[in-house]
Amino acid sequence: MHEMASIRRLLIVEPCEECLSLVPGLRIAGWEVDSCTLESAASHAYDVGLIRLMPQHFEQPQLIKELITRSNTEWIAVLTADDLRRELIGDFVCEWFFDFHTLPFDVARVQVTLGRAYGMARLRAQGASYGSGPEHELLGESRPIRELRRLLTKLAPTESPVLIRGETGTGKELVARTLHQQSHRRNQPFVSINCSAVDEDQLQAELFGYQEDSFGDGQARKPGRIEAANGGTLFLDEIGDLPLDVQANLLRFLQDRYIEVNGERVAVDVRILAATHDDLEAAIRKKRFREDLYYRLNVLQVGTAPLRERHGDLALLANHFAHFYSQETGRRPRNFSQDALVAMGKHDWPGNVRELENRVRRGLVLAEGRQIEAFDLGLLGEEEISSSMGTLDEYKCRAERQALCDVLTRHSDNLSVAAKVLGISRPTFYRLLHKHQIR
Repeated sequence: MHEMASIRRLLIVEPCEECLSLVPGLRIAGWEVDSCTLESAASHAYDVGLIRLMPQHFEQPQLIKELITRSNTEWIAVLTADDLRRELIGDFVCEWFFDFHTLPFDVARVQVTLGRAYGMARLRAQGASYGSGPEHELLGESRPIRELRRLLTKLAPTESPVLIRGETGTGKELVARTLHQQSHRRNQPFVSINCSAVDEDQLQAELFGYQEDSFGDGQARKPGRIEAANGGTLFLDEIGDLPLDVQANLLRFLQDRYIEVNGERVAVDVRILAATHDDLEAAIRKKRFREDLYYRLNVLQVGTAPLRERHGDLALLANHFAHFYSQETGRRPRNFSQDALVAMGKHDWPGNVRELENRVRRGLVLAEGRQIEAFDLGLLGEEEISSSMGTLDEYKCRAERQALCDVLTRHSDNLSVAAKVLGISRPTFYRLLHKHQIR
């Protein structure tokens, strides 16, 4: 049994000739390797996934996103260097994949990456996913992060459930871990489960346990996450994706505080923390989320700020991740060029801190000079930003013209009304129409 437990399982999806050439060496290194198409990947059991991204995958990224979301593993992308230079592809890879490799393979680096991915996958499976170390505390000096840290020190010592709300990538699990570390339960287990990453038909068993028949007598039982967290904290990530039947069972547990094991009631002492980026109130109105469960989970509430609102934290976080990943990968430390800092400042960061983390990791891998450049991060450089954005006067001119077009769409039959809607005189209105060559 011990030997079986140590087998590392790798699934190669849409394998290319270069991918298959890795297989003999990986098997010698102790990997159990299987391959399949994208359509059948969900039916395989594996620890790490390696997928050869092709043009059709870029055109239909939703299929890849669904596979990654539903699999409790780490994924590595394989693509060409030309693919990675296309801006949207770099964004997609950085947001969704643990790491990536460009062809032709650096075999030694592939081995290292797979080993790291396997370690992360095992930690995730044990409910102790990435981000648990002291090097990933809630960093930053912006007002939102300072207020968040102050709030957490007040909420952590209580036993009340906390609902953590915020956009994807804003550090909701890090908030949960901080609450646990600052609580009286800090020396007890912290167990997490991502409700969107486990198949609906398996969530009940993952939470409450199930009978295993691995010894042939049907008596072995695998405890669920709730039992594993006894005495400590249970973190339910993406709670909005919990199926209604499991919601009912979770509500019953929150009311009674026991689960049934082999027909007997077993008391379990856990503090429940939940997180979501969904609009749970809208889900309640659509009958997709139980209102009674919502009030059980939403005793206390915490909000995580998006990165675009954490003014002043961007450079601090970027440098933190650059230092951390240079140590982890053994690469020499690099700082950011002025061009890269400007590009980061102009970017909207839809994936928030997680996107920043992934882009910095990508930048360390791609950087060839002494500094990390905007291109290495997959962002537009200052010159490209300037050419695509234009001057402030150009912005004002475009906005002015758009306003004229919008008001004419509604009031083309009465220009006096159109002028009043814009808050300008009729002569000024005519002058602007002439300026922008409208009508």
